[in-house]
Amino acid sequence: MSIQWYPGHMAKAKRKLIEQIEWVDVVIELGDARLPLSSRNPLLKNLLGNKPRVLLLNKVDLADQIRTEKWLTKLSKESPVLAISAMTSAGIKKIVPLLEEIIAEKMERLAAKGVRNRPTRAMVVGIPNIGKSSLINQLTGGAQAKTGNKPGVTRGNQWIRIHNKVELLDTPGMLWHKFDDPIVGRKLAVTGAIKDEVFDQQELAIWLLDWLKQNYSQEVAKYYQLPEEEIDLEGIGRKRGCLVSGGRIDTFKAAQIVLKEFRTGKIAKVTMD
Repeated sequence: MSIQWYPGHMAKAKRKLIEQIEWVDVVIELGDARLPLSSRNPLLKNLLGNKPRVLLLNKVDLADQIRTEKWLTKLSKESPVLAISAMTSAGIKKIVPLLEEIIAEKMERLAAKGVRNRPTRAMVVGIPNIGKSSLINQLTGGAQAKTGNKPGVTRGNQWIRIHNKVELLDTPGMLWHKFDDPIVGRKLAVTGAIKDEVFDQQELAIWLLDWLKQNYSQEVAKYYQLPEEEIDLEGIGRKRGCLVSGGRIDTFKAAQIVLKEFRTGKIAKVTMD
């Protein structure tokens, strides 16, 4: 199964980013702690140029803690990085001080030229449904940005003041044209970065269950309380009462259950990269 999704508004988002990158002092790249590599848009390296950047691995509350620590060590060699959760607020208080540290020299140069009390200008970038709006709402303490649990909710760029020190430019989620590795597309789909309507949910759920049995076998067996040979859409559908006329199992409904429970961290805390 090959998964590709690049609607028209993402091409527009790319053009906007190119236009607006000069307006900001620092870029906040938001990634998924479950996908420390696969959730990062490879186009950003060229689009952002030498602009200072901080990487935030969001949804750390859904990720494998041991693997997260290893990834933080590795990624910190490239740029400043924090593990956060925009849902639980874990790590949120560290973000603004880190931004100020990163651009301290630039602000000192501006002050020397007579430009004082200008807020730090940051741009938030990332793939769809990565939690950008939820992060902004955590930083501002209120619902300043529209949020949703579906990819593509944020369509327009908007400046949002955190406090007198930092302004954020929110941007729509942006994927890239083609996934060179089809497994990357599957990982993005199971974590919710790609709309469910554009792929076969049953086929994806089958792949996900196979992946879980290979990588988190004890956790998935404990959660579903089924023998390994019955941890499939038929077995899960039967146990959850996903039945249609004639007593047949509704495997589509079972697939939806599996995907939802995986995305909310109920099955296991996992890191897929």
